[in-house]
Amino acid sequence: MLERLLTFSLKYRFLILIFTALIVGAGIMSLKELPIDAVPDITTVQVQVLTRTVPMGPVEVERYVTFPVEAAMSGIPDIEEIRSISRFGLSAVTVVFKEHVNIYWARQQVGERLVQAREEIPRGFGTPELGPVSTGLGEVYQFVVRGKGYSPMELRTILDWQIGYRLRSVPGVVEVSQEGGYAKQYQVVVDPAKLVGYRIPIGHVFEALEKNNAVAGGGYIEHAGEAYIIRGEGLVQNPTTSAALSSTTVRAYRLPWRSSAKSKWAASRASERRP
Repeated sequence: MLERLLTFSLKYRFLILIFTALIVGAGIMSLKELPIDAVPDITTVQVQVLTRTVPMGPVEVERYVTFPVEAAMSGIPDIEEIRSISRFGLSAVTVVFKEHVNIYWARQQVGERLVQAREEIPRGFGTPELGPVSTGLGEVYQFVVRGKGYSPMELRTILDWQIGYRLRSVPGVVEVSQEGGYAKQYQVVVDPAKLVGYRIPIGHVFEALEKNNAVAGGGYIEHAGEAYIIRGEGLVQNPTTSAALSSTTVRAYRLPWRSSAKSKWAASRASERRP
């Protein structure tokens, strides 16, 4: 057989050269498209479901949070295994799919089953959420935001509303976690002595904040072939406008906020993390 192969090659030299050139060309094209990584990601197709619970021990987390999530995931097509970890205040359920499954299809299936899992978990015990589309071999890039003349609250605001949104649009970035600084808050500082003097319960303060901070639509009016939109704008834009909001009625007189509280922009006392 080897003798016949050599005879054929010598007899049809031009055909062998063309065939060899085609093989070399296909090899060069495949080499250009071949993904080369020093540490290749060999992680299986998996979706994580993470739940931050109230301060409970691992036994309670397993019973009231982890088990309902695992039960809801059962029955999804092309699942290889379901494993979980229950720790103090944290539940992590990993759903592993077969190799040929598309990761976004798998996340869609798990997301649909999470609706059922949330109904089974007792209220206030935690809300299960999908983990990021990344694996243990993903890279983590850390950076620091600094600026001369900016306070920690201003730097945190720039990081949350400007830098963070732009980074999420970069290809390959899965998640942006902001930490440090002081989150900007709208605070209503209540004077307890004045509340007692006016006999205002603290519950009225929360109720007044909810009722006086809203937007309502009123339809439209047609006139001369034109339509005029009617709407009521009641959202608080700054602490100055909220100072005139009424907190309650005392002796048929509407009591504004400035009589019993102060409104201001302020930084949170503790550093917050915003995913």
